[in-house]
Amino acid sequence: MINKIKASVLTIIVIVVSVFMGKSFLNRYIFAEVQPVQPIKFNHRSHVTNNKIPCKYCHIYAKRSNVSGVPSVERCMGCHSSIKNVKNDKGELKKLVSHWENKKPIAWTKVYNLADYIYFSHRSHITVAKIDCKECHGDVAKMDTVRRVPNINMGWCLHCHSDNNGPTGDCWGCHQ
Repeated sequence: MINKIKASVLTIIVIVVSVFMGKSFLNRYIFAEVQPVQPIKFNHRSHVTNNKIPCKYCHIYAKRSNVSGVPSVERCMGCHSSIKNVKNDKGELKKLVSHWENKKPIAWTKVYNLADYIYFSHRSHITVAKIDCKECHGDVAKMDTVRRVPNINMGWCLHCHSDNNGPTGDCWGCHQ
């Protein structure tokens, strides 16, 4: 009888842990928030489509690093300091000016967040393979608020590599 109770308790524990781990995995990699809230509402459509600013102007490390980088306050103010009435703005520009005046960096929220054990290089994909940003990030030029379009996971990456004759077969290429 005691063995049955122990087995039942153990089964319940395994189920609870499995559900918790499964839910955590699903929430992080499958159903994670796809349009995170940013500290400043940045309108990509306005900047990219209307003002013709290329992705790599703001994401300055994409061509030469593993990460693309996010725009600094200095980069934003390089343009916005010359816009008339920027200090009188009551909305998002006011937040930008506040960061500038207080010498405080903008804590942008990551839209795509790969697991720590994944090695990904923007440089390899953009400079070497010459892949356009929208292949992975969707047509950001048409987004008011940037959101995660594809669910980038191992299957998605392998499918893309297969379709484009990319490097395959070496697990350690991505898992370092």
